[in-house]
Amino acid sequence: MAHTHFTSIPLIDVSGLYSEHFAERQRVADELGRAAREVGFLQITGHGIARELRDGLVDQARRFFARPLEEKMRFYIGQSSNHSGYVPEGEEQFVGGSKDLKEAYDVNYDYTEAAQVYPLLGPTQWPDSADFKREVSAYYRAALALGDTLFRGFALALGLAEDTFAGITRQPTSQLRMIHYPLDPDPVADRPGIGAHTDYECFTILLPTAEGLQVLNGDGQWIDVPLVEDAFVINIGDMLEVLSNGHFVATSHRVRKVSEERFAFPLFCACDYPTRIAPIPGLPPRGERVYAPVNCGDHLFAQTAQTFRYLRERLEDGSLQLPDGTAGLSSFGQGGREVTA
Repeated sequence: MAHTHFTSIPLIDVSGLYSEHFAERQRVADELGRAAREVGFLQITGHGIARELRDGLVDQARRFFARPLEEKMRFYIGQSSNHSGYVPEGEEQFVGGSKDLKEAYDVNYDYTEAAQVYPLLGPTQWPDSADFKREVSAYYRAALALGDTLFRGFALALGLAEDTFAGITRQPTSQLRMIHYPLDPDPVADRPGIGAHTDYECFTILLPTAEGLQVLNGDGQWIDVPLVEDAFVINIGDMLEVLSNGHFVATSHRVRKVSEERFAFPLFCACDYPTRIAPIPGLPPRGERVYAPVNCGDHLFAQTAQTFRYLRERLEDGSLQLPDGTAGLSSFGQGGREVTA
C-alpha cells in the first residue's frame, strides 16, 4: 500500500449522507472511500454545521488567546484531570525534539456522568467564561455528531454495516484543539508551525481560518490545502488505517509558517477508551503490512504523556507510569513505517 501521486485534495459534498435513501448514502460513501484510499485527505461541504457555531468558536478563541499569559496560565493543562486546558508555546515536544510555534486550548468530551476512571475521559477544565463554555461546547457537540455521520460513511465505504462504529464511539476520547499561531512578520521557511506527522486517532475534522496546511503525496511533494469557503478538512488517522486493515491511509501533513495570525480547530475523532484497535474481522489486508493491536485510550494517553512537558516530568519523577505495552512516539499506524521530513 502506498500513497498516490495526488496533486490536489478531493472536495466532496456529504449532504447525501443525511439522505433517507440508502443508495444516496452509499454514493457519497464511495466518494469518501476513494479519497481515503488514494489521498487520506479530503475537504467536505454539505456538513450541516451552522456558520453561527463556527463563528462563535473562532470568536471565543480570539478572546481567550488575547489575554495576558499569566491569566491564561491559570487554566494550565497540567492542572486538569483529563488533559484539558491551556497549552503554552513550547509545552509540546515531538519526535526529534522539535517544538511547535503555537499555543492551544484543549477541550475533551467533558464526561461528568460518573466518577472518572480514565485519564482522558473526565470533566473538562473550562476557563472563567460562561460564553466560552457555552459556545465551545455547542461547537464540540455539533462536530462530534458530524463525526458520527462520517463514521457511518466510512463504514459503508469499507463494505461494512452502517452502524459498525456506533458501539465504540459512545463516550469517545475525541479532543477538540483550539490552536493559535501568533503573527510572525518574518517567518523562517524551514521552521514549521507544526512539523510533519500523522494523527493518532481515526480521523480529524479541521476548521482552519487561513492557509498553511500541507500534505505529503506519494512523490514526496508537499501539496498545499486550499482554504475553501464553508468546508472542513478531513484526514484519516492511524487508528482508522489500522481498523480498515490498510484500505484507508493516514497521510503525513504539516503546517508551514505563514506571515499572518492563524487559528485552527481540529477535532480528533477517536473511539471509546477501552476499544481494541485492530483490523476489523472480515476485511482483507491491503498490502503486506500486519498491524499490531493497541488499546485506544492507553495508546492515546501514552503518546500524549511522551509529548507534553508536564506529563514527561511526572514520568521522570516516577509519579506517572505508562500503560503496559506502550509504543514509542511515531511507532504505530503510518508512523511505524514511514519517516517524513
